[in-house]
Amino acid sequence: MRIIAGTYRSRPLAAPRGMDTRPTSDRLRETLFNIVAPRIKGCRFLDLYAGTGAVGIEALSRGAEHVWFVENAAPAAKVIRTNLASLRITNGYTLEIRKSSAALERINRLGLAADIVFLDPPYEAGAEYTQTLEFLGSARGQTILAPNAVVVAEHRSRIALSEEYGALERTRVVKQGDAALSFFAMRAVTSAEDEVAEP
Repeated sequence: MRIIAGTYRSRPLAAPRGMDTRPTSDRLRETLFNIVAPRIKGCRFLDLYAGTGAVGIEALSRGAEHVWFVENAAPAAKVIRTNLASLRITNGYTLEIRKSSAALERINRLGLAADIVFLDPPYEAGAEYTQTLEFLGSARGQTILAPNAVVVAEHRSRIALSEEYGALERTRVVKQGDAALSFFAMRAVTSAEDEVAEP
């Protein structure tokens, strides 16, 4: 596993032993960042269920202003610290060692907002996808999203996520082998003045 592009290009990253943490593959990570490339420079990036931190570190390498790494598992959080230290990254990030639901509540209370949210729960944890996406699509969760923010969920390609979660609606799905990326954005609000009456 390595950094694909940017300041830390080709630098290796460590991963925890065993199968408890499933890092996003280099190929899928490259696909993700090719799609969001116009948004990365200077963005605020929220890496939920961060695992090794590879996705968030890739964002930093490509010019993200700040990355929040959210990871509840202590071994994985230790690897994130190791990877950041090996690259001598000392600022521009926050490591939240807590459940994603608790981290989202904390970020909401602090009044912070992200331009890109990436979530990659364990594939079998369907409730985590639903809980996180529904929160982000709720009135409270929307305050975490900057204007024109994009939310990206990695999941099994054979498992379809819902088209909508509150005010979040899916805009694109990219499948790559057993994995897929679903892209969500806030639903456009149509005012009464914009509506055209039926003849």
